[in-house]
Amino acid sequence: MNTRSMIFTLYGDYIRHYGNKIWIGSLIRLLKEFGHNEQAVRAAISRMSKQGWLEGEKQGNKSYYSLTEIGLKRMEEAGNRIFKLNPETWDGKWRMLFYTIPEEKRNLRDELRKELVWSGFGTMTNSLWISPNQLEDKVYALIKKYEIEEYVDFFVASYDGPHENWRLVENSWDIQQINEKYNEFIAHYSQKFIIDKNKIKSGAMSDAECFVERTKLVHEYRKFLFIDPGLPEELLPQKWFGSYAGSLFSDYYKELAEPANRFFEQVFADGNEMTLKDKEYDVLSHPLMLDKE
Repeated sequence: MNTRSMIFTLYGDYIRHYGNKIWIGSLIRLLKEFGHNEQAVRAAISRMSKQGWLEGEKQGNKSYYSLTEIGLKRMEEAGNRIFKLNPETWDGKWRMLFYTIPEEKRNLRDELRKELVWSGFGTMTNSLWISPNQLEDKVYALIKKYEIEEYVDFFVASYDGPHENWRLVENSWDIQQINEKYNEFIAHYSQKFIIDKNKIKSGAMSDAECFVERTKLVHEYRKFLFIDPGLPEELLPQKWFGSYAGSLFSDYYKELAEPANRFFEQVFADGNEMTLKDKEYDVLSHPLMLDKE
């Protein structure tokens, strides 16, 4: 897990609930638990600041860093995109986006592709993207953002055969591979969950170790946001491991949450303002555990 990615995880899972600002000394201390040294942390913070994700401020001889508006928006978008793992009831319609963006705008085309994949679209052909989810607002926001009105056409339509809707899924996503990834997650974490649960109950697992495991757990499970399009139940394989993986994540997270947060607060209290903590923050909840109802 690279340092930059871990910093994003810590801001998303902890720091944003504590005023969205942290002394770099505390960040260095937290990342030390994962084997990241001070030099790596400072280098990552410098890069993230130059890229516009973080902004620094001096208080006395201490440097504090917080997410910029762009960084906060990134976190908000990630939260909104979690719907991919919690799809709405399907209305039977397909959203189809067709574009012909010229070669001289290749960079724009590449950016649009990344956004479409991240939003849960699949590709039937290089320029034809589909999704069963109600993404009309997202599509029109992308068209406006990239100013590509003259290059796109957007349809909301029913599939009228000659095959079943499942055929469209097979042609547009590698569902088997995604299902295998979920199964790998389950195989790895189901055993760890039982071991760590017993350790916590017997007092054999420290708060620092819980902090490391909770952060790693979120970091790994969040990867499904990039690969799982969040298809409606009607379009999923009969043996779908995504639901069980979600339940496992929820149970494991709740087991680790309180001791992990104790360790974070212990480190954070030295050099930071604890009064900035969000009073509505529930340590046992996480956006990735949203119910499907």
